[in-house]
Amino acid sequence: MKAFVSVDMEGVAGLAHLQQVIIGGPDYPESRRLMTEEANAAVAAAFDGGATDVVVNDSHGTMYNLLTELLDPRAQAVIGSPKTYSMMAGLDPDAEVCLFAGYHAAAGTEAAVLDHTYSGRAIYACRVNGVAWTEADLNAALAGLHGVPVGLITGDDKACAAIADRLPWVIPVAVKEGMGRNVARSLHPSEARARIREGAARAVRAAVAGELPAFRPDPPFVLEADLANTACAELCALAPATDRVGPRTVRFRTDDFAEAYRCLLAWTYLADSQAPRYPSG
Repeated sequence: MKAFVSVDMEGVAGLAHLQQVIIGGPDYPESRRLMTEEANAAVAAAFDGGATDVVVNDSHGTMYNLLTELLDPRAQAVIGSPKTYSMMAGLDPDAEVCLFAGYHAAAGTEAAVLDHTYSGRAIYACRVNGVAWTEADLNAALAGLHGVPVGLITGDDKACAAIADRLPWVIPVAVKEGMGRNVARSLHPSEARARIREGAARAVRAAVAGELPAFRPDPPFVLEADLANTACAELCALAPATDRVGPRTVRFRTDDFAEAYRCLLAWTYLADSQAPRYPSG
């Protein structure tokens, strides 16, 4: 039995501020450890549930945040960037379940901790067929192309609530309550890990029993992004088949969701080059 874990950082217990999750931030080294330990909780549950192969994708920022020496030695890590399929790189089509750990809400979500969609600087909104989608939604749809279901999401309460609208079978584990973009009421990390392990174990058991459906939305897909400024839009419009439909808005149409996913990643890299820098203070 194969399991895939995609682990981000903004949704990890004990983290709420930008300075904790970016390289050079004063608390970033500790945040790496907290992220690694939450990944370990999901990995341990997967093996407890009968997994024989677990792959962990470092899905945050530069994508080389995990402390691999501290990672469960039974797991393999996909680290570094850029990755062709970003947060889902390393997903084996033979996998039976995806587990999303440390996830966050979409850009523009009120009272969500560090809300964003792929780019915290360049993308102010991302929509599919006119509806806002989170990173979890996008990643789940990509997994669905291979018939692989998502069984778990962990993060703040807003991230957990958002996925319930589209993937109600996913087990949510809220490790903190978002009280503002940089404010959270968090469980103690040890308690968060215990809850993640319990939730992941339930998700793996459900996958083994064949109780989890894959997320397979019907085409066509109209992908739109509202960007930080007009320069971002100018560069994104260079991507093939991208239409600029507003001063800061771009659109891409396709029947192949994998194409839409790759297009969004291309927009992210292009727009980030012209987006405002993160503040240093």
